[in-house]
Amino acid sequence: MDNGIIKNTFGLKVTAAQLLEYHREEELLDFIAAGKVKTPYLHVGGGSNLLFMHEHYEGTVLHSQIKGMEVTAENDSEVFIRVGAGEVWDDFVDYCVSQGWYGAENLSLIPGEVGASAVQNIGAYGVEVKDLITSVETIDCKGQRRVFQQSECAYAYRNSIFKCPEMKIYFVTYVNFKLSKVAQFKLDYGTIRKELGDVEEVTLPLVRQTIIKIRQSKLPDPQILGNAGSFFTNPIVFREKWQSLLAQYPNMPYYEVDEQHVKIPAGWMIEQAGWKGKALGNAAVYDKQALILVNLGNATGADIVALSEAVCRDVASQFGIEIHPEVNFIE
Repeated sequence: MDNGIIKNTFGLKVTAAQLLEYHREEELLDFIAAGKVKTPYLHVGGGSNLLFMHEHYEGTVLHSQIKGMEVTAENDSEVFIRVGAGEVWDDFVDYCVSQGWYGAENLSLIPGEVGASAVQNIGAYGVEVKDLITSVETIDCKGQRRVFQQSECAYAYRNSIFKCPEMKIYFVTYVNFKLSKVAQFKLDYGTIRKELGDVEEVTLPLVRQTIIKIRQSKLPDPQILGNAGSFFTNPIVFREKWQSLLAQYPNMPYYEVDEQHVKIPAGWMIEQAGWKGKALGNAAVYDKQALILVNLGNATGADIVALSEAVCRDVASQFGIEIHPEVNFIE
């Protein structure tokens, strides 16, 4: 966030009235005590799930650089680890794999930082970070510490209590995780088993490498083509709606959720609506994965918003289903 520029993976040139970066909890507490955290304020991670709608944010942007990964307890089957909110998420996954700890490998290569992972409830290939979190440590805008147990976080698909407007007063400082020492893989989602082929022994490093290979084949590098990863969440519909669509589209992919609900891939619907690889101004739907919107080079936040709205309208018109952004829009 040098020179007033807010880091974001869409590659948008966005500035803020004030940028505050801290490396320890005490630094954050000092900022608060000195009255530097002025309203409006925004706490960001790696900027991988943010869409700034304007070129200047009239407020304070805070960013955690709290690092560290510390084992706090362990037994024969589990290990508990406390991780600084400023750690890069994929560095944490890589560390878990190197230590032989199971659970995070399917979340390899997801962009962003550890603190934001707990806010967003990131997920991929049948795993969500809520499955690993035991608690989330925070400091609020008045300098009060509070630890949220996993059960208090109201985790749902790409959602948590921390995304509620009234909860923006809490800044995540550390996240506590539980990993397994006992081999347990989730390989039945997406093309994981196909990519693994006929290997004799499935190992943690192999699964991580496979996930990375799959993601890199679908996802553009933000350093080359600005993007925020998956832009839309996959809608969950009632089984009756799914059955009526399946009659029209026999080859429609889907995932069972429960007895009443089914998840339909938003990317597939966007592609069926004719948007894959199509541009609107300086923003486009990625040609290898329709769930991703990209900055072709000079897009503004307004350009990307206009594209997302057009895509949503066409999907709703064709399928009668509303899809919603996973990305957070920042005014």
